[in-house]
Amino acid sequence: MIVDDDRIMVSLLQTLLELDGFDVVNVMRGLQVVDKARKEKPDLIMMDYHLADTSGLDVIRSLRGLPEFAGLPILVASGMNVETEVLKAGANEFMVKPMDTNKLASTLRRLIDSAPA
Repeated sequence: MIVDDDRIMVSLLQTLLELDGFDVVNVMRGLQVVDKARKEKPDLIMMDYHLADTSGLDVIRSLRGLPEFAGLPILVASGMNVETEVLKAGANEFMVKPMDTNKLASTLRRLIDSAPA
């Protein structure tokens, strides 16, 4: 699941990830993540730190506060280095934008493979 309000970024990431064999679901609003995740049951959430309607940190905390998402891998990306903040909030991984797309696919696979069953 990609959580980002930048339509161009989402389109590019979706295309790249689908070419790498991932099934991708998009969410444009942070406040919709929990409901969409309950419906879609993603293997991983990749989100932007800055969202139009809420902070990525608030989304992470909301997810981590729910037992069904306690072990769900979360990767956060931002143009600023906010790694300490996102990891403290409960994210598994942080990447600085622009992301190395080769590294992105391998990171997503590693996170999915290491998630609790």
